[in-house]
Amino acid sequence: MPEDQLNQRAVHEPLAAAPHVPPQKVTLRINGALHDLMIEPRVALLDALREVLELTGTKKGCDRGQCGACTVLVDGQRINACLTLAIMQEGRDIVTVEGLGEFGVPHPVQQAFMDCDGFQCGYCTPGQVCSAVALLGEVARGDASRLTQGDALLAGELTDDEIRERMSGNLCRCGAYPNIVSAIRGVVERGAPGA
Repeated sequence: MPEDQLNQRAVHEPLAAAPHVPPQKVTLRINGALHDLMIEPRVALLDALREVLELTGTKKGCDRGQCGACTVLVDGQRINACLTLAIMQEGRDIVTVEGLGEFGVPHPVQQAFMDCDGFQCGYCTPGQVCSAVALLGEVARGDASRLTQGDALLAGELTDDEIRERMSGNLCRCGAYPNIVSAIRGVVERGAPGA
């Protein structure tokens, strides 16, 4: 079919509407509490957290898994909440930035970010903090990264370059990277709980 006929056809034939998908019951364990939700199966975890549960600490940045602003912990592993469906996380333990510390008693990583001024505008900070908490878990397990020499990261081998590599999925438009690295290094050096 010639291009002009395709263009004319596109103008006169509306796109088919997406099929209606009825909401389904989903039970999510978030920050230690169970939440029963009625949501469409195609709702992203990020949208369920922000729009349904009003847990707005998790930020919507690129909505494509490129910036890390929506990073949360699922079973201790960091994931981009914009790239997974909420329904896929049923039965798993989800932790957002709101679930890391308690009011007046921040998580050691949260405190380190404050002490080292590891943020400027603060938009990326919740994702950065969740990613840093996951990084500490990786280090405790000896998980290798692209930079690790050998099959595992040995105690005392966490360099600034290793921290940067492990945090590379989280972008900061303000450029607070040196302070973020310092914050993570400080938590490791203090041997704080959660490190």
